[in-house]
Amino acid sequence: WEKDGQVSRELWEKAGQQGLLGVAIAEKHGGIGADILSSAVVWEEQMYVNCTGPGFSLHSNIVMPYIANYGSEEQIKRFIPEMIAGKCIGAIAMTEPGAGSDLQGIRTYAKKDGSDWILNGSKVFITNGWMSDVVIVVAVTNREARSPAHGISLFLVENGTKGFIKGRKLNKIGLKAQDTAELFFEDVRLPASALLGKENKGFYYLMAELPQERLLIADMALAGCEFMFEETRNYVKQRKAFGKTIAHLQ
Repeated sequence: WEKDGQVSRELWEKAGQQGLLGVAIAEKHGGIGADILSSAVVWEEQMYVNCTGPGFSLHSNIVMPYIANYGSEEQIKRFIPEMIAGKCIGAIAMTEPGAGSDLQGIRTYAKKDGSDWILNGSKVFITNGWMSDVVIVVAVTNREARSPAHGISLFLVENGTKGFIKGRKLNKIGLKAQDTAELFFEDVRLPASALLGKENKGFYYLMAELPQERLLIADMALAGCEFMFEETRNYVKQRKAFGKTIAHLQ
């Protein structure tokens, strides 16, 4: 997996069969309906065994909530059940070469053409980007808005859409088995039904959902630290030097 820069689709589907995806999604949408703490336990355990390859947490706790909370009934029925089953892999494309934490600085642009939208731009460092079946793309839709925050929308872009190009998988220092990709959008024509939520309200949706993403990252980091602590403690209790375990030399 680390050599390939991604895990297998079979692993995703197995996770779906075992109920590990969409734990916090409401039962009416096909999820378990558990709370965020229950969901956190799943990702803590994943990190505790140093299983950093699958992008399950982003898929379940970052991408799916946008669709479940802001999507139309049609969008929810189309994507959520397949995502919970691990048959549809989700990603969210926010970061650009010139805009990361400052989401008001994005340049990817979607322009109306009749009832359709024409999307152009690029994204980088997108987790699950290479394997994704559907991507939530953050784009500017009103360049004349009184502030950038009032002119951003979210779109659902499916794999195989004409003009949607997946670039190279990026080599990283860590998380080597978790695919991270560049994405390009060249005159991608999207129907009105691809708009997620309301036009020009995307920034508000992001501000509502990003705190959970940050909490999730911190939670997983702590679980990873606990794993390393346990590994280190076991090592110093076994490793001997100068006739004693190195734990006794501290």
